[in-house]
Amino acid sequence: MAGKFSKAITPDEIVNLMNQGKQLNILDVREQEEWDSGHIIGAKHIPLGLIGSRHSEIDSNIETIVVCRSGNRSGLACELLESLGYKVINMTGGMMQWSGSVEY
Repeated sequence: MAGKFSKAITPDEIVNLMNQGKQLNILDVREQEEWDSGHIIGAKHIPLGLIGSRHSEIDSNIETIVVCRSGNRSGLACELLESLGYKVINMTGGMMQWSGSVEY
């Protein structure tokens, strides 16, 4: 059922928003090893498999951009989170297309 989410954004659009000084709420749903290999500065990490038990760690009142490696797992996370009432946006293309800074 991947792809059943309402909103999407590209990595370049996110970089542009960050360069404009916008404060973004970013959730990375990749596995620990992927996270450790580099992630968007300031992102929160909850692996996809733990979203069901840890979604309360996400603020449901603030729009959250969801990130993975390619955009597929983040799409699944968006679908689940939207069904629970969260405001989410899928980052299409994932970290494979990310051109912004990363932290380790």
